[in-house]
Amino acid sequence: MKRSKSGNCRRYILLGLFSVAMAALEAIVVIYLRQLYYPQGFGFPLAPASLQMVFTEWLREAATIVMLLVIGALAGKGFLQGFFCFLYTFAVWDIFYYVWLKILINWPPSLLTGDLLFLIPVPWASPVLAPVIFSLALIVISVSLVALQGKGYSVRVKAYEWCLVLLGAFLVWFTFIKDYAGLIIRENGLANIGSLAKNERFWKAVAQFEPPSYDWYMFALGEIIIISVFASIVRRAKRGRSTQSPH
Repeated sequence: MKRSKSGNCRRYILLGLFSVAMAALEAIVVIYLRQLYYPQGFGFPLAPASLQMVFTEWLREAATIVMLLVIGALAGKGFLQGFFCFLYTFAVWDIFYYVWLKILINWPPSLLTGDLLFLIPVPWASPVLAPVIFSLALIVISVSLVALQGKGYSVRVKAYEWCLVLLGAFLVWFTFIKDYAGLIIRENGLANIGSLAKNERFWKAVAQFEPPSYDWYMFALGEIIIISVFASIVRRAKRGRSTQSPH
């Protein structure tokens, strides 16, 4: 048992160090981009960017997620633990990205400051606080479930629970993309979705668009669904262990 606890601790330390270092690299790249496109300071509406730059950013973001997936898979034993390790690594990376930005350029001025999160497949936008809250929840969930596995508990996620988790994650994700997805619809981009990335008219509209107020209610609903499901998984794992214990 002690060996299992020390192994989990070592795993989290190493994954944490990787994530913090990767977050520093991400923050540095973003600082360069902001100096190039937002010399007066980042804000909405977005500055116009060439299609080549958009494709380059898509590739960088995709490569970032692949790296986090791979390190999570290497750190975990089996699919489920590898997935939890990915969630932990992603969450630490996401939080420390903002920590490094604050240290290096004193940004954001507030946790309610709006930020551009991703560009795949459309721009994601929200106050900084939203991804930070989401990432903190992922850390608690992933550490708790891997710790239970390390103590010998049987952690299983049923099919309907995966569906509920995906629903909650979709609701959170939709709060990030819904403003720019709505812009696509208004610009009739759905009719030409395959060529949207090369549609200069669309990107000009993006460069003039400022997201309205953030949908905290939908975000909260998504968070509640995800946390409730994983709380149920923890309770079931502990209950299953107790029923197997000798009286």
